Amino acid sequence: MPKALLLENIHPDAAQSLRDHGFEVECLKGALSEDELIDALEGVDLLGIRSKTSVTRKVIDARPTLTAVGCFCIGTNQVDLEYAGKNGIAVFNAPYSNTRSVVELVIGDIICLMRRIPAHTHHMKHGMWDKSASGSHEVRGKTLGIIGYGNIGSQLSVVAEALGMRVLFYDIEEKLAMGNAHRCDTLNELLEQSDVVTLHVDGRKSNTGFFGEDQFEHMKQDAIFINLSRGFVADLDALKKHLDSGHLSGAAVDVFPIEPKKTGDEFLTDLADEDNMILTPHIGGSTLEAQKSIGQFVSQRLEDYWFKGSTMLSVNLPQITLSDIKSNFRIAHLHANLPGVLARVNRVLGEDGINIAAQALGTEGEIGYVVTDVAQRPDQRALDQLAHRGYRARWWLPLFQPLAALAQLEGHAAADHVFPRCRSWWKHSSSPGP
Repeated sequence: MPKALLLENIHPDAAQSLRDHGFEVECLKGALSEDELIDALEGVDLLGIRSKTSVTRKVIDARPTLTAVGCFCIGTNQVDLEYAGKNGIAVFNAPYSNTRSVVELVIGDIICLMRRIPAHTHHMKHGMWDKSASGSHEVRGKTLGIIGYGNIGSQLSVVAEALGMRVLFYDIEEKLAMGNAHRCDTLNELLEQSDVVTLHVDGRKSNTGFFGEDQFEHMKQDAIFINLSRGFVADLDALKKHLDSGHLSGAAVDVFPIEPKKTGDEFLTDLADEDNMILTPHIGGSTLEAQKSIGQFVSQRLEDYWFKGSTMLSVNLPQITLSDIKSNFRIAHLHANLPGVLARVNRVLGEDGINIAAQALGTEGEIGYVVTDVAQRPDQRALDQLAHRGYRARWWLPLFQPLAALAQLEGHAAADHVFPRCRSWWKHSSSPGP
């Protein structure tokens, strides 16, 4: 029976779906350190994580049975994607499932900060009645500046405009403006006009320290700053400086450079004493609706990869959408993206008298991925030859059993382009899985 390990309180629907598809599933509440993860992954085929568990080269090298990683969140920077891909490990995430939840929290933060609700709440809790309207504003007519106009940023744009806000956005890539949103040519153009600035950039390393002293300096007097993207993107010391000086009127921060691994762990920040401040523990996408949707979405991607070889929406492998196996056997072959590989695969099958019923090829960067449906089972010689010519070859034959041999790759000029290991699986159209 294949085994899945789910960490960090992933929604139980994910575990149930995997169990319904024949997996033994172990669930752990918190994140794991590198060494703890290596220990926990013994005999594990599929891994599910959120944002606090890192899948490093050391982890990948230590656990050759690992076949796929599901990131039950948007971000994937906690996984060494390139190394995972070159070791035949598919990585999936949930780029859309929690979009609405994040947008709603941003809208809530904007309204609360514009009305100075955190400050009023603090005063009330300490016995002070302050009914003043000083510094409180409606959001209608104010300008929202969105930095990063992806799935979240674009939906936020629509909702904010429905509230009567004027919307500006900035993105390094060409994006279609939603509604009446206006694209700014430079970041400073956005900062100098926006009453509220909100960050929705991705987790690429180049975004580290992206928003610092210079960017805060360009923000309008009494503007509001919001970050629900990545903790390493914004300089929180610079934020505190501009709050303390009275330059900014408030801020909401949901993500931090260093975050605790588990719920209940101590967390301290210098921003805790700021007057008009909303601090939340990385809960932008943490609604029951979003977590349920993420659990269903990512588990489906893992199941499709395991049972069909489908890599659709994988973030590190060539994407091929595959249906159920309609011929007798399916061969999935992951290889270096070099000339002649497909021809060699087909020649091996032809020499074995194997008729090809269907074939799909995808390439991305250094990796190629070809899936071939065939009418009859290749013999062991052909299977071995395919394994020797690929990074990782996977073929599905009967009886719910993997062909488990590690194969040595051929030593030739392409040696620098091959995976450190090569494994083989098999599946028949009538079997429940590898």
